[in-house]
Amino acid sequence: MTERELWERYQRYLSVVPSLGFSLDVSRMGFAADFLERMRPRLEEAFSQMEALEKGAIANPDENRRVGHYWLRAPELAPEPALSKDITDTVAAVHAFARDVHEGKLKPQKAARFTHLLLVGIGGSALGPQLVADALTSRDDTMQVSFFDNTDPDGMDRVLGQLGSKLAETLTVVISKSGGTKETRNGMLEAERGYQAQGLDFSKHAVAVTGAGSELDQHAKKQGWLRMFPMWDWVGGRTSVMSAVGLLPARLQGLDIDGMLAGAREMDVATRQRDALKNPAALLALMWFHAGDGRGVKDMVILPYKDRLLLMSRYLQQLVMESLGKEKDLDGKVVNQGIAVYGNKGSTDQHAYVQQLREGVPNFFATFIEVLKDRDGESMEVEAGTTSGDYLLGFFLGTRRALYEKGRESITLTVPDVSARTVGALIALYERAVGLYASLVHINAYHQPGVEAGKKAATRVLDIQKKLTARLKEAKAEARSAEQLAADIGQPDEVETVFKVLQHLAANPGRGVQRSGGASPAEARFHVK
Repeated sequence: MTERELWERYQRYLSVVPSLGFSLDVSRMGFAADFLERMRPRLEEAFSQMEALEKGAIANPDENRRVGHYWLRAPELAPEPALSKDITDTVAAVHAFARDVHEGKLKPQKAARFTHLLLVGIGGSALGPQLVADALTSRDDTMQVSFFDNTDPDGMDRVLGQLGSKLAETLTVVISKSGGTKETRNGMLEAERGYQAQGLDFSKHAVAVTGAGSELDQHAKKQGWLRMFPMWDWVGGRTSVMSAVGLLPARLQGLDIDGMLAGAREMDVATRQRDALKNPAALLALMWFHAGDGRGVKDMVILPYKDRLLLMSRYLQQLVMESLGKEKDLDGKVVNQGIAVYGNKGSTDQHAYVQQLREGVPNFFATFIEVLKDRDGESMEVEAGTTSGDYLLGFFLGTRRALYEKGRESITLTVPDVSARTVGALIALYERAVGLYASLVHINAYHQPGVEAGKKAATRVLDIQKKLTARLKEAKAEARSAEQLAADIGQPDEVETVFKVLQHLAANPGRGVQRSGGASPAEARFHVK
Protein backbone atom coordinates (compact mmCIF):
# COMPACT_ATOMS: atom_id res chain seq x y z
CA MET A 1 0.00 0.00 0.00
CA THR A 2 1.02 3.59 -0.52
CA GLU A 3 1.40 5.90 2.48
CA ARG A 4 -1.91 7.57 1.49
CA GLU A 5 -3.67 4.19 1.35
CA LEU A 6 -2.26 3.24 4.74
CA TRP A 7 -3.48 6.53 6.18
CA GLU A 8 -6.99 5.90 4.83
CA ARG A 9 -6.97 2.34 6.16
CA TYR A 10 -5.75 3.59 9.54
CA GLN A 11 -8.72 5.95 9.83
CA ARG A 12 -11.22 3.37 8.59
CA TYR A 13 -10.29 0.67 11.08
CA LEU A 14 -9.25 2.71 14.13
CA SER A 15 -11.31 1.82 17.22
CA VAL A 16 -11.40 4.58 19.83
CA VAL A 17 -12.64 4.79 23.42
CA PRO A 18 -12.63 8.57 23.95
CA SER A 19 -13.36 8.51 27.68
CA LEU A 20 -10.16 6.51 28.26
CA GLY A 21 -8.00 8.20 25.65
CA PHE A 22 -7.55 4.71 24.19
CA SER A 23 -7.28 3.56 20.59
CA LEU A 24 -6.73 0.28 18.77
CA ASP A 25 -5.14 0.35 15.32
CA VAL A 26 -5.47 -2.79 13.19
CA SER A 27 -4.64 -1.17 9.86
CA ARG A 28 -1.43 -3.17 9.53
CA MET A 29 -3.25 -6.49 9.79
CA GLY A 30 -3.76 -7.88 6.30
CA PHE A 31 -7.40 -8.94 6.53
CA ALA A 32 -9.57 -8.73 3.42
CA ALA A 33 -12.16 -6.01 2.92
CA ASP A 34 -15.04 -8.44 3.51
CA PHE A 35 -13.49 -10.16 6.58
CA LEU A 36 -15.47 -8.29 9.24
CA GLU A 37 -18.73 -8.89 7.40
CA ARG A 38 -17.98 -12.60 6.96
CA MET A 39 -17.24 -12.91 10.67
CA ARG A 40 -20.40 -11.07 11.74
CA PRO A 41 -22.51 -14.23 12.45
CA ARG A 42 -19.79 -15.76 14.62
CA LEU A 43 -19.25 -12.48 16.42
CA GLU A 44 -22.97 -12.04 17.09
CA GLU A 45 -23.00 -15.48 18.71
CA ALA A 46 -19.94 -14.53 20.76
CA PHE A 47 -21.66 -11.36 21.95
CA SER A 48 -24.73 -13.38 22.99
CA GLN A 49 -22.59 -15.87 24.89
CA MET A 50 -20.75 -13.03 26.65
CA GLU A 51 -24.05 -11.40 27.56
CA ALA A 52 -25.31 -14.69 29.04
CA LEU A 53 -22.07 -15.09 30.99
CA GLU A 54 -22.43 -11.63 32.50
CA LYS A 55 -25.99 -12.45 33.51
CA GLY A 56 -24.80 -15.48 35.46
CA ALA A 57 -24.94 -18.43 33.05
CA ILE A 58 -22.85 -21.48 33.92
CA ALA A 59 -19.65 -20.89 31.97
CA ASN A 60 -17.50 -23.62 33.50
CA PRO A 61 -19.55 -26.85 33.27
CA ASP A 62 -16.58 -28.91 34.53
CA GLU A 63 -17.10 -27.42 37.98
CA ASN A 64 -20.68 -26.12 37.54
CA ARG A 65 -19.41 -22.59 38.11
CA ARG A 66 -20.35 -19.18 36.87
CA VAL A 67 -17.67 -16.75 35.74
CA GLY A 68 -18.19 -13.34 37.27
CA HIS A 69 -15.02 -11.29 37.07
CA TYR A 70 -16.92 -8.56 35.18
CA TRP A 71 -19.11 -8.03 38.24
CA LEU A 72 -16.05 -7.07 40.27
CA ARG A 73 -16.02 -3.59 38.72
CA ALA A 74 -19.80 -3.36 38.27
CA PRO A 75 -21.36 -5.05 41.33
CA GLU A 76 -24.84 -3.99 40.28
CA LEU A 77 -24.60 -6.42 37.34
CA ALA A 78 -24.22 -9.47 39.60
CA PRO A 79 -27.25 -11.76 39.26
CA GLU A 80 -28.09 -11.74 43.00
CA PRO A 81 -28.12 -8.85 45.47
CA ALA A 82 -26.05 -10.91 47.92
CA LEU A 83 -23.21 -11.15 45.40
CA SER A 84 -23.35 -7.40 44.75
CA LYS A 85 -23.12 -6.78 48.48
CA ASP A 86 -20.19 -9.18 48.88
CA ILE A 87 -18.24 -7.36 46.18
CA THR A 88 -18.99 -3.89 47.54
CA ASP A 89 -18.30 -4.93 51.12
CA THR A 90 -14.96 -6.49 50.15
CA VAL A 91 -13.73 -3.33 48.40
CA ALA A 92 -14.75 -1.31 51.47
CA ALA A 93 -13.00 -3.82 53.75
CA VAL A 94 -9.81 -3.58 51.66
CA HIS A 95 -9.83 0.20 52.00
CA ALA A 96 -10.49 0.03 55.76
CA PHE A 97 -7.82 -2.59 56.40
CA ALA A 98 -5.20 -0.71 54.37
CA ARG A 99 -6.07 2.50 56.19
CA ASP A 100 -5.57 0.82 59.57
CA VAL A 101 -2.21 -0.53 58.42
CA HIS A 102 -1.04 2.78 56.98
CA GLU A 103 -2.12 4.77 60.03
CA GLY A 104 -0.42 2.35 62.39
CA LYS A 105 -3.64 1.26 64.05
CA LEU A 106 -2.72 -2.30 63.09
CA LYS A 107 0.89 -2.82 64.14
CA PRO A 108 3.42 -5.61 63.66
CA GLN A 109 4.61 -7.59 66.67
CA LYS A 110 7.87 -5.74 67.37
CA ALA A 111 7.84 -2.61 65.21
CA ALA A 112 6.02 0.70 65.09
CA ARG A 113 4.28 0.03 61.77
CA PHE A 114 4.21 -2.14 58.67
CA THR A 115 6.44 -0.74 55.92
CA HIS A 116 6.82 -3.79 53.67
CA LEU A 117 4.48 -6.32 52.08
CA LEU A 118 5.30 -9.91 51.12
CA LEU A 119 2.79 -11.54 48.78
CA VAL A 120 2.77 -15.35 48.63
CA GLY A 121 0.94 -16.77 45.62
CA ILE A 122 1.41 -18.34 42.20
CA GLY A 123 -0.09 -18.00 38.73
CA GLY A 124 -2.95 -15.53 38.65
CA SER A 125 -2.58 -14.99 42.38
CA ALA A 126 0.82 -13.41 41.71
CA LEU A 127 1.01 -12.33 38.06
CA GLY A 128 -1.84 -9.81 38.27
CA PRO A 129 -0.59 -8.21 41.50
CA GLN A 130 2.98 -8.16 40.10
CA LEU A 131 1.85 -6.38 36.92
CA VAL A 132 -0.06 -3.77 38.90
CA ALA A 133 2.71 -3.29 41.47
CA ASP A 134 5.43 -2.81 38.85
CA ALA A 135 3.35 -0.65 36.51
CA LEU A 136 2.14 1.78 39.17
CA THR A 137 4.98 1.91 41.68
CA SER A 138 6.37 5.32 42.64
CA ARG A 139 8.57 6.95 45.27
CA ASP A 140 5.35 7.69 47.18
CA ASP A 141 4.46 4.01 47.77
CA THR A 142 3.26 3.52 51.32
CA MET A 143 4.65 -0.03 51.47
CA GLN A 144 7.36 -1.80 49.48
CA VAL A 145 6.23 -5.07 47.87
CA SER A 146 8.06 -8.39 47.47
CA PHE A 147 6.80 -11.72 46.12
CA PHE A 148 7.11 -15.45 46.73
CA ASP A 149 5.71 -16.63 43.38
CA ASN A 150 7.36 -20.04 43.05
CA THR A 151 8.40 -23.01 45.15
CA ASP A 152 12.11 -22.31 44.50
CA PRO A 153 13.93 -22.31 47.87
CA ASP A 154 16.75 -20.13 46.60
CA GLY A 155 14.28 -17.58 45.26
CA MET A 156 12.58 -17.36 48.64
CA ASP A 157 15.93 -17.11 50.42
CA ARG A 158 16.84 -14.22 48.15
CA VAL A 159 13.63 -12.32 48.98
CA LEU A 160 14.06 -12.94 52.71
CA GLY A 161 17.69 -11.84 52.43
CA GLN A 162 16.64 -8.60 50.76
CA LEU A 163 14.08 -7.95 53.48
CA GLY A 164 16.58 -8.74 56.24
CA SER A 165 15.61 -7.07 59.52
CA LYS A 166 12.72 -5.35 57.72
CA LEU A 167 10.84 -8.64 58.06
CA ALA A 168 9.78 -7.33 61.47
CA GLU A 169 7.95 -4.56 59.58
CA THR A 170 6.55 -6.86 56.88
CA LEU A 171 2.95 -7.88 56.42
CA THR A 172 2.53 -11.17 54.54
CA VAL A 173 -0.51 -11.83 52.34
CA VAL A 174 -1.02 -15.48 51.39
CA ILE A 175 -3.32 -16.00 48.38
CA SER A 176 -4.85 -19.35 47.45
CA LYS A 177 -8.48 -20.05 46.59
CA SER A 178 -8.46 -23.68 47.74
CA GLY A 179 -5.60 -23.40 50.16
CA GLY A 180 -4.31 -26.64 48.68
CA THR A 181 -1.97 -25.17 46.07
CA LYS A 182 1.35 -26.69 47.06
CA GLU A 183 3.59 -23.92 45.77
CA THR A 184 1.70 -21.35 47.86
CA ARG A 185 1.56 -23.68 50.86
CA ASN A 186 5.32 -24.11 50.62
CA GLY A 187 5.85 -20.35 50.38
CA MET A 188 3.71 -19.83 53.46
CA LEU A 189 5.74 -22.35 55.45
CA GLU A 190 9.04 -20.85 54.26
CA ALA A 191 7.84 -17.37 55.21
CA GLU A 192 6.74 -18.63 58.61
CA ARG A 193 10.19 -20.11 59.19
CA GLY A 194 11.76 -16.80 58.20
CA TYR A 195 9.72 -14.94 60.79
CA GLN A 196 10.48 -17.54 63.46
CA ALA A 197 14.22 -17.20 62.75
CA GLN A 198 13.92 -13.55 63.80
CA GLY A 199 11.90 -14.37 66.91
CA LEU A 200 8.63 -13.23 65.35
CA ASP A 201 5.15 -14.74 65.49
CA PHE A 202 4.01 -15.24 61.90
CA SER A 203 0.32 -15.05 62.83
CA LYS A 204 0.79 -11.43 63.94
CA HIS A 205 2.00 -10.55 60.44
CA ALA A 206 -0.22 -12.75 58.26
CA VAL A 207 -3.34 -12.17 56.15
CA ALA A 208 -5.15 -14.68 53.92
CA VAL A 209 -7.07 -14.23 50.67
CA THR A 210 -8.88 -17.51 50.15
CA GLY A 211 -12.16 -19.33 49.72
CA ALA A 212 -14.51 -19.63 52.65
CA GLY A 213 -13.85 -22.89 54.50
CA SER A 214 -10.72 -23.72 52.48
CA GLU A 215 -7.64 -25.36 53.98
CA LEU A 216 -6.00 -21.94 54.17
CA ASP A 217 -9.08 -20.35 55.70
CA GLN A 218 -9.21 -23.01 58.42
CA HIS A 219 -5.48 -22.78 59.06
CA ALA A 220 -5.53 -18.97 59.29
CA LYS A 221 -8.44 -18.99 61.72
CA LYS A 222 -6.84 -21.66 63.87
CA GLN A 223 -3.55 -19.75 64.02
CA GLY A 224 -5.23 -16.42 64.68
CA TRP A 225 -4.05 -14.54 61.59
CA LEU A 226 -4.81 -10.83 61.37
CA ARG A 227 -7.50 -11.01 58.70
CA MET A 228 -9.11 -13.13 55.98
CA PHE A 229 -10.46 -11.76 52.69
CA PRO A 230 -12.70 -13.73 50.31
CA MET A 231 -11.74 -15.40 47.06
CA TRP A 232 -14.96 -16.51 45.37
CA ASP A 233 -15.33 -19.67 43.31
CA TRP A 234 -16.83 -17.64 40.44
CA VAL A 235 -13.56 -15.74 39.93
CA GLY A 236 -10.75 -17.63 38.20
CA GLY A 237 -7.16 -17.00 39.25
CA ARG A 238 -6.13 -15.46 35.93
CA THR A 239 -9.06 -12.99 36.09
CA SER A 240 -8.84 -12.24 39.81
CA VAL A 241 -6.78 -9.04 39.84
CA MET A 242 -9.89 -6.88 40.39
CA SER A 243 -10.86 -8.93 43.45
CA ALA A 244 -9.14 -8.88 46.84
CA VAL A 245 -6.35 -10.87 45.14
CA GLY A 246 -5.15 -7.74 43.37
CA LEU A 247 -6.92 -4.95 45.20
CA LEU A 248 -5.58 -5.75 48.68
CA PRO A 249 -1.85 -5.72 47.83
CA ALA A 250 -2.32 -2.73 45.52
CA ARG A 251 -4.10 -0.68 48.18
CA LEU A 252 -1.54 -1.68 50.82
CA GLN A 253 1.17 -0.50 48.43
CA GLY A 254 -0.71 2.80 48.32
CA LEU A 255 -2.11 2.54 44.80
CA ASP A 256 -5.39 3.91 43.45
CA ILE A 257 -7.60 0.83 43.29
CA ASP A 258 -10.75 2.89 42.70
CA GLY A 259 -9.11 4.30 39.57
CA MET A 260 -8.19 0.79 38.43
CA LEU A 261 -11.76 -0.41 38.91
CA ALA A 262 -13.12 2.67 37.13
CA GLY A 263 -10.86 2.12 34.12
CA ALA A 264 -11.91 -1.52 33.87
CA ARG A 265 -15.56 -0.54 34.18
CA GLU A 266 -15.28 2.02 31.38
CA MET A 267 -13.57 -0.50 29.12
CA ASP A 268 -16.28 -3.05 29.90
CA VAL A 269 -18.92 -0.55 28.80
CA ALA A 270 -17.06 0.12 25.54
CA THR A 271 -16.55 -3.58 24.84
CA ARG A 272 -20.23 -4.49 25.20
CA GLN A 273 -21.08 -2.71 21.95
CA ARG A 274 -22.04 -5.02 19.09
CA ASP A 275 -20.37 -2.92 16.41
CA ALA A 276 -16.92 -4.46 15.96
CA LEU A 277 -15.29 -1.21 14.88
CA LYS A 278 -16.51 0.51 18.04
CA ASN A 279 -15.61 -2.44 20.28
CA PRO A 280 -11.82 -2.81 20.69
CA ALA A 281 -12.08 -6.20 22.42
CA ALA A 282 -14.16 -7.61 19.57
CA LEU A 283 -11.78 -6.14 17.00
CA LEU A 284 -8.82 -7.58 18.89
CA ALA A 285 -10.41 -11.04 18.99
CA LEU A 286 -11.17 -10.84 15.27
CA MET A 287 -7.56 -9.93 14.51
CA TRP A 288 -6.34 -12.92 16.52
CA PHE A 289 -8.69 -15.09 14.49
CA HIS A 290 -7.47 -13.59 11.23
CA ALA A 291 -3.77 -13.82 12.12
CA GLY A 292 -3.93 -17.44 13.24
CA ASP A 293 -6.57 -18.62 10.77
CA GLY A 294 -8.81 -19.44 13.72
CA ARG A 295 -6.34 -22.13 14.79
CA GLY A 296 -3.64 -20.13 16.58
CA VAL A 297 -0.99 -20.88 13.97
CA LYS A 298 0.83 -17.61 14.72
CA ASP A 299 2.31 -16.44 18.03
CA MET A 300 1.33 -13.21 19.72
CA VAL A 301 4.32 -10.96 20.43
CA ILE A 302 3.61 -8.24 23.01
CA LEU A 303 5.85 -5.17 22.64
CA PRO A 304 5.04 -2.42 25.16
CA TYR A 305 7.12 0.70 24.59
CA LYS A 306 7.19 1.53 28.27
CA ASP A 307 9.31 0.10 31.09
CA ARG A 308 6.31 0.10 33.42
CA LEU A 309 4.52 -2.39 31.18
CA LEU A 310 7.36 -4.90 30.99
CA LEU A 311 5.31 -7.52 32.86
CA MET A 312 2.33 -7.21 30.50
CA SER A 313 3.61 -10.06 28.34
CA ARG A 314 4.00 -12.35 31.38
CA TYR A 315 0.53 -11.47 32.59
CA LEU A 316 -0.97 -12.08 29.14
CA GLN A 317 0.88 -15.37 28.79
CA GLN A 318 -1.27 -16.85 31.51
CA LEU A 319 -4.49 -15.04 30.63
CA VAL A 320 -4.32 -15.97 26.96
CA MET A 321 -2.55 -19.33 26.99
CA GLU A 322 -4.35 -20.87 29.97
CA SER A 323 -7.70 -19.65 28.66
CA LEU A 324 -7.26 -20.57 25.01
CA GLY A 325 -4.86 -23.52 25.10
CA LYS A 326 -7.39 -26.35 24.89
CA GLU A 327 -7.29 -29.83 23.41
CA LYS A 328 -11.03 -30.10 22.77
CA ASP A 329 -13.79 -27.76 21.70
CA LEU A 330 -17.21 -27.44 23.32
CA ASP A 331 -18.45 -30.47 21.36
CA GLY A 332 -15.60 -32.69 22.57
CA LYS A 333 -13.80 -32.60 19.22
CA VAL A 334 -9.99 -32.54 19.34
CA VAL A 335 -8.92 -29.13 18.02
CA ASN A 336 -5.69 -28.29 19.95
CA GLN A 337 -6.41 -24.59 20.13
CA GLY A 338 -4.25 -21.85 21.61
CA ILE A 339 -2.13 -18.78 20.95
CA ALA A 340 1.45 -18.67 22.20
CA VAL A 341 2.39 -15.35 23.84
CA TYR A 342 5.81 -13.86 24.48
CA GLY A 343 7.30 -10.41 24.59
CA ASN A 344 9.77 -7.84 25.82
CA LYS A 345 9.75 -4.07 26.08
CA GLY A 346 10.65 -1.47 23.48
CA SER A 347 13.15 -0.38 22.56
CA THR A 348 15.00 -3.16 24.40
CA ASP A 349 13.48 -5.68 21.99
CA GLN A 350 15.24 -3.98 19.10
CA HIS A 351 18.50 -5.22 20.57
CA ALA A 352 17.10 -8.70 21.18
CA TYR A 353 14.72 -10.46 18.82
CA VAL A 354 13.41 -7.92 16.30
CA GLN A 355 16.05 -9.20 13.87
CA GLN A 356 14.21 -12.52 13.73
CA LEU A 357 10.80 -10.88 13.70
CA ARG A 358 11.75 -8.93 10.59
CA GLU A 359 13.78 -11.50 8.70
CA GLY A 360 13.15 -14.90 10.28
CA VAL A 361 10.20 -17.27 10.39
CA PRO A 362 6.96 -15.27 9.86
CA ASN A 363 5.08 -17.24 12.51
CA PHE A 364 3.81 -14.34 14.62
CA PHE A 365 1.88 -11.09 14.74
CA ALA A 366 3.03 -8.21 16.92
CA THR A 367 1.07 -6.06 19.35
CA PHE A 368 2.69 -2.71 20.08
CA ILE A 369 1.58 -0.79 23.16
CA GLU A 370 2.24 2.92 22.76
CA VAL A 371 2.11 5.24 25.79
CA LEU A 372 1.72 8.92 24.90
CA LYS A 373 2.97 10.43 28.15
CA ASP A 374 6.72 10.20 28.55
CA ARG A 375 7.05 11.11 32.23
CA ASP A 376 5.70 13.40 34.93
CA GLY A 377 6.98 16.87 34.17
CA GLU A 378 9.11 18.12 31.32
CA SER A 379 11.89 16.16 29.65
CA MET A 380 15.39 17.37 28.94
CA GLU A 381 16.64 17.48 25.39
CA VAL A 382 19.30 14.89 24.62
CA GLU A 383 19.82 16.60 21.26
CA ALA A 384 18.52 19.88 19.95
CA GLY A 385 14.73 19.60 19.92
CA THR A 386 14.78 15.89 20.81
CA THR A 387 14.11 14.07 24.10
CA SER A 388 14.65 10.46 25.19
CA GLY A 389 10.91 9.95 24.79
CA ASP A 390 11.07 11.20 21.20
CA TYR A 391 13.64 8.51 20.51
CA LEU A 392 11.33 5.89 22.05
CA LEU A 393 8.55 6.97 19.70
CA GLY A 394 10.97 6.88 16.78
CA PHE A 395 12.09 3.37 17.59
CA PHE A 396 8.47 2.21 17.95
CA LEU A 397 7.34 3.69 14.63
CA GLY A 398 10.54 2.56 12.94
CA THR A 399 10.15 -1.02 14.16
CA ARG A 400 6.51 -1.13 13.13
CA ARG A 401 7.44 0.12 9.67
CA ALA A 402 10.33 -2.32 9.38
CA LEU A 403 8.02 -5.22 10.17
CA TYR A 404 5.32 -4.00 7.78
CA GLU A 405 7.84 -3.73 4.93
CA LYS A 406 8.55 -7.44 5.35
CA GLY A 407 4.86 -8.41 5.46
CA ARG A 408 4.77 -8.92 9.23
CA GLU A 409 1.39 -7.98 10.67
CA SER A 410 0.96 -5.80 13.74
CA ILE A 411 -1.63 -4.25 16.03
CA THR A 412 -1.06 -1.03 17.96
CA LEU A 413 -2.74 -0.11 21.25
CA THR A 414 -2.33 3.54 22.22
CA VAL A 415 -2.97 4.71 25.78
CA PRO A 416 -2.46 8.16 27.32
CA ASP A 417 -0.34 7.10 30.29
CA VAL A 418 0.40 4.30 32.72
CA SER A 419 -2.09 5.18 35.44
CA ALA A 420 -4.34 3.03 37.60
CA ARG A 421 -7.22 3.82 35.25
CA THR A 422 -5.25 2.81 32.16
CA VAL A 423 -3.94 -0.41 33.71
CA GLY A 424 -7.48 -1.35 34.74
CA ALA A 425 -8.69 -0.67 31.20
CA LEU A 426 -5.96 -2.79 29.59
CA ILE A 427 -6.70 -5.73 31.88
CA ALA A 428 -10.43 -5.48 31.13
CA LEU A 429 -9.77 -5.21 27.39
CA TYR A 430 -7.78 -8.43 27.26
CA GLU A 431 -10.13 -10.31 29.58
CA ARG A 432 -13.03 -9.64 27.24
CA ALA A 433 -11.01 -10.21 24.06
CA VAL A 434 -10.06 -13.66 25.38
CA GLY A 435 -13.70 -14.50 26.12
CA LEU A 436 -14.90 -13.36 22.71
CA TYR A 437 -12.11 -15.17 20.86
CA ALA A 438 -12.90 -18.39 22.72
CA SER A 439 -16.47 -18.14 21.46
CA LEU A 440 -15.26 -17.50 17.90
CA VAL A 441 -13.28 -20.75 17.95
CA HIS A 442 -15.87 -22.68 20.00
CA ILE A 443 -13.84 -23.54 23.11
CA ASN A 444 -14.25 -23.06 26.86
CA ALA A 445 -11.97 -20.26 28.07
CA TYR A 446 -12.80 -20.79 31.72
CA HIS A 447 -11.41 -24.18 32.65
CA GLN A 448 -7.85 -25.53 32.72
CA PRO A 449 -7.71 -29.35 32.67
CA GLY A 450 -4.08 -29.28 31.54
CA VAL A 451 -3.03 -27.46 34.71
CA GLU A 452 -4.74 -30.08 36.84
CA ALA A 453 -2.98 -32.83 34.87
CA GLY A 454 0.35 -31.19 35.66
CA LYS A 455 -0.46 -31.06 39.35
CA LYS A 456 -1.40 -34.75 39.35
CA ALA A 457 1.86 -35.63 37.59
CA ALA A 458 3.83 -33.67 40.20
CA THR A 459 2.02 -35.51 42.98
CA ARG A 460 3.04 -38.81 41.35
CA VAL A 461 6.70 -37.76 41.35
CA LEU A 462 6.56 -36.89 45.04
CA ASP A 463 4.94 -40.26 45.76
CA ILE A 464 7.84 -41.98 43.97
CA GLN A 465 10.26 -39.93 46.08
CA LYS A 466 8.66 -41.14 49.31
CA LYS A 467 8.91 -44.75 48.18
CA LEU A 468 12.55 -44.29 47.17
CA THR A 469 13.63 -42.78 50.47
CA ALA A 470 11.86 -45.57 52.33
CA ARG A 471 13.57 -48.22 50.16
CA LEU A 472 17.01 -46.62 50.59
CA LYS A 473 16.60 -46.65 54.36
CA GLU A 474 15.70 -50.34 54.20
CA ALA A 475 18.78 -51.06 52.08
CA LYS A 476 20.91 -48.97 54.47
CA ALA A 477 24.47 -48.59 53.12
CA GLU A 478 23.89 -50.80 50.09
CA ALA A 479 24.48 -48.71 46.96
CA ARG A 480 21.92 -49.35 44.26
CA SER A 481 21.36 -48.10 40.72
CA ALA A 482 18.33 -46.19 39.51
CA GLU A 483 17.27 -49.31 37.55
CA GLN A 484 17.42 -51.46 40.68
CA LEU A 485 15.59 -48.94 42.83
CA ALA A 486 12.88 -48.43 40.20
CA ALA A 487 12.27 -52.18 40.21
CA ASP A 488 12.41 -52.25 44.03
CA ILE A 489 9.51 -49.79 44.35
CA GLY A 490 7.45 -51.42 41.61
CA GLN A 491 8.06 -48.69 39.01
CA PRO A 492 10.35 -50.41 36.44
CA ASP A 493 9.14 -48.10 33.64
CA GLU A 494 9.91 -44.94 35.62
CA VAL A 495 13.71 -45.26 35.68
CA GLU A 496 14.35 -41.75 34.39
CA THR A 497 12.03 -40.20 36.99
CA VAL A 498 13.69 -42.33 39.69
CA PHE A 499 17.14 -41.19 38.56
CA LYS A 500 16.14 -37.50 38.50
CA VAL A 501 14.65 -37.72 42.00
CA LEU A 502 17.76 -39.47 43.36
CA GLN A 503 20.05 -36.97 41.64
CA HIS A 504 18.15 -34.10 43.24
CA LEU A 505 18.20 -35.66 46.71
CA ALA A 506 21.93 -36.35 46.49
CA ALA A 507 22.67 -32.74 45.45
CA ASN A 508 21.07 -31.22 48.55
CA PRO A 509 22.51 -31.40 52.08
CA GLY A 510 20.37 -32.81 54.82
CA ARG A 511 18.51 -35.26 52.59
CA GLY A 512 20.75 -38.19 53.58
CA VAL A 513 21.27 -39.57 50.07
CA GLN A 514 24.80 -40.18 48.76
CA ARG A 515 25.83 -40.74 45.14
CA SER A 516 28.79 -42.85 44.03
CA GLY A 517 29.95 -44.69 40.91
CA GLY A 518 30.44 -43.21 37.46
CA ALA A 519 29.19 -39.96 35.97
CA SER A 520 26.62 -41.54 33.65
CA PRO A 521 23.09 -42.29 34.88
CA ALA A 522 23.62 -46.03 34.34
CA GLU A 523 26.82 -46.07 36.41
CA ALA A 524 25.49 -43.95 39.28
CA ARG A 525 24.77 -45.66 42.59
CA PHE A 526 22.79 -44.25 45.52
CA HIS A 527 22.63 -45.07 49.22
CA VAL A 528 21.87 -43.45 52.56
CA LYS A 529 24.42 -42.92 55.29
